[in-house]
Amino acid sequence: MIIIIDFGSQYNQLIARRVRECRVYCRIVPPTLTLDEIRALRPEGMILSGGPSSIYAENSPKADPGILDLGVPVLGICYGMQFMIDALGGAVRGAGKREYGFAEFTIREAAGLFKGLTEKTMPCWMSHGDSAEALPPGFDIIGSTENTAIGAIACPDKKLYGLQFHPEVEHTPKGRQILENFLFDICGCTPDWTMASFAEEAVEAVRSQVGAKKVILGLSGGVDSSVTGLLIHKAIGSNLTCIFVDNGLLRKNEAEKLKVSFRQHLHMNILFVDAGDQFLDALAGVSDPEQKRKIIGKIFMDVFEAEAKKIADADFLAQGTLYPDIIESVSAFGGPTAVIKSHHNVGGLPEKMKLKLVEPLKYLFKDEVRQLGEALGLDEELVWRQPFPGPGLAIRVLGEVTRERLDILREADAVLLEEIRRSGYYRKIWQSFAVLLPIKSVGVMGDQRTYENILAIRAVTSKDAMTADWAKLPHELLGIISNRIINEVKGVNRVVYDISSKPPSTIEWE
Repeated sequence: MIIIIDFGSQYNQLIARRVRECRVYCRIVPPTLTLDEIRALRPEGMILSGGPSSIYAENSPKADPGILDLGVPVLGICYGMQFMIDALGGAVRGAGKREYGFAEFTIREAAGLFKGLTEKTMPCWMSHGDSAEALPPGFDIIGSTENTAIGAIACPDKKLYGLQFHPEVEHTPKGRQILENFLFDICGCTPDWTMASFAEEAVEAVRSQVGAKKVILGLSGGVDSSVTGLLIHKAIGSNLTCIFVDNGLLRKNEAEKLKVSFRQHLHMNILFVDAGDQFLDALAGVSDPEQKRKIIGKIFMDVFEAEAKKIADADFLAQGTLYPDIIESVSAFGGPTAVIKSHHNVGGLPEKMKLKLVEPLKYLFKDEVRQLGEALGLDEELVWRQPFPGPGLAIRVLGEVTRERLDILREADAVLLEEIRRSGYYRKIWQSFAVLLPIKSVGVMGDQRTYENILAIRAVTSKDAMTADWAKLPHELLGIISNRIINEVKGVNRVVYDISSKPPSTIEWE
């Protein structure tokens, strides 16, 4: 295993992703871990991440310098390299000229980190305002740029290495090879981490944690909760009870399809709760998106808690928490942070109901969860189900949510998804959905003037939803979707296509 010490870099997830793409397991940990805690993890190597701080600034993040004397190979990236230099007696100062973006990097020797890189120069991605001024004893400069004399360092005797640039980003084309050199040649890792082996370990871990006690899971029908449910079911069988709350805000026939999938294919113990009227009554007259979210979140909590209390002697509450949720929430120093909204999980219920948490997916990324689902034998349709928001169609009906407007959106969305699947694009894109706008426009149908709703189509490509680009769907496909919606869905006379990227836009409209 490789551990990544988090100094707050925006690229932390990307480092972890690159390591796992090499089939080596890794975890991101805070710099506050003690030496004993690090030893207990038994890492084969460590990567010190970048970060926004200056190493010489007051309160800048620091790890125990003893990590550099554990005999474990260490690779410092950007701030991580500067931490290494500072901790071992070198010097780092503010750069006379900051360096951001592409730079031409000169390699001094095609060995060690740069083994196999036969070209003397290569493009790399820099992002720093500080530079190393003096190296600690035993270190050599192994590369530089025109602006940064100490661009890469090495102390092979102690297996300590540093890069001022970021090898994990796509803008450093040879970054994958550099990381492979570190993982395999320097750390001695073997590329044997697979989802099949992880699945076996995860099932055993749940058995060990839960024993013969009972677990409750809020099942949404999304891939995260479905994989969580199947994994825990394999571990403890009937001691798992899933609760599916139908909030009346689902897609067309979705609740019925999920009942068939879960009961016939997964053979799990599931309680289906129809609370649609309760949600819709509470949303009457509400247009503000954040107010919608809060209303939906509160009612879900109330309904879920009431049903959970009917399950006697439950000791654990399971959640489909993923690694990005953890990283974005607890990044130690200045890293990306995000509020995990109440409808995405069960909020304070574990404490309120005195339940312990089971989170078997908390060290996985979304694409890895899909791989795990396949390894566990989950139905393909569930494995590849596109992300669907916790508040459901309520945040895709802009403005007031009514039964009539929900029905219009359901019919249009069903047409959209049918054509996306038929075209073969469903698994090529991250997400595709329809949005009902709170405005109307004039149209002509036959010889009659109409004044009906405008519907927007949103389709994006992404790897992890952190960033996204609008999908370049064929014009012919968009034409088919538009014509079908206008002709088949009563109440819509105009269809538009969203060509915004994230950032600056978000994937969802609300």
